[in-house]
Amino acid sequence: MQFANRLEPLRSNVFADMDNAKAKAKAAGLKVIDLSLGSSDLPPAPHIVEAIASSLPDRNSHGYVLFHRTQAFREAAAQWYYERYGIAVDPQTEVLALIGSQEGTAHLPLAILNPGDFALLMDPGYPSHAGGVYLASGQIYGMPLREENGFLPVFEEIPSAVLNQARMMVLSYPHNPTTAIAPLSFFQEAVAFCQQHQLVLVHDFPYADLVFDAQISVPSILQADPEKTVSIEFFTLSKSYNMGGLRVGYAIGNPQLIKALRQVKAAVDFNQYQGILTGAIAALTGPQDTVGEMTSIFRKRRDAFVNALHRIGWQVPMPESTMYVWAKLPEQWANNSIGFCTQMVEKTGIAASPGSGFGKMGEGYVRFALVWDPPVLEEAVERIAQFLNS
Repeated sequence: MQFANRLEPLRSNVFADMDNAKAKAKAAGLKVIDLSLGSSDLPPAPHIVEAIASSLPDRNSHGYVLFHRTQAFREAAAQWYYERYGIAVDPQTEVLALIGSQEGTAHLPLAILNPGDFALLMDPGYPSHAGGVYLASGQIYGMPLREENGFLPVFEEIPSAVLNQARMMVLSYPHNPTTAIAPLSFFQEAVAFCQQHQLVLVHDFPYADLVFDAQISVPSILQADPEKTVSIEFFTLSKSYNMGGLRVGYAIGNPQLIKALRQVKAAVDFNQYQGILTGAIAALTGPQDTVGEMTSIFRKRRDAFVNALHRIGWQVPMPESTMYVWAKLPEQWANNSIGFCTQMVEKTGIAASPGSGFGKMGEGYVRFALVWDPPVLEEAVERIAQFLNS
């Protein structure tokens, strides 16, 4: 049986290797503490669950949901966006409901790239960004993110030969995996660069609310491009509202890009269950105090985990955002993040994500997800210390 060439770059998956290592640890009787997946363990707020539950008995809620049945959700998203960022949004032409933002970031390259076109991606970056480009038969240029540059790309480093074939740039701040935050001035620079080179500017924005210092401003890309000349932004309810498994998000931005993504989406899927969209509307329009409570919980977890690492002599920076800790590996593991993570989980049951799984510039780092309460995180650090000392 023969398969398409576009599957080739998708065959290697370090996260599948980690799943195998976790399975071995469980088979050996170890208690696995999984810090490798950024899936929140917190529940959605009660009013969100109640809104979804109240939809279930309604027989009219069980049919296909086409674009026009998402109108109320799109209006709620546009209003939320206006209240948050002061950017007016047309819910009819500038918002598109998605089955999680990952659906949108993976499908958008199909609407933009012809075979051989370049996409400018962050390195390290979220793996599905690359997956969407490969499925569109595009080429990837990884923009290196270095600690000395605050994990921000330097646009002047992009070769002119690549720029001549490039059609899109993907950014994502607060950033997974490095936890970096980008200021508005950086986004303004990015918008100007993309306008100059006729690039679509994509901003993946799942961690808009997971920022631990109230004095730090986390801008939307459309604050740098209020006329929506080149930009599209993806927001998910997975992180802010703990709705990861419900798979609901939206794209917002340039109407031509929204229309193009809608055309791709129409060929691939309908929308999710109407009751989920009802819950999403409740999330966006209802009380927002649970968002602050969620952030406070992750702040306490961050403090407990990082301070515990410091106590065992692993000096890592205190992240200002996201639900992760991005840690530079000890010298003996500096070029073997996969080996570090697979051996650690097999010997201790502590699972983490190898930095190389996010791109070649991620080698030498490991990502920990703060998806357990402080006592469990401190237990995890004790086992990490045993591994490092073994």
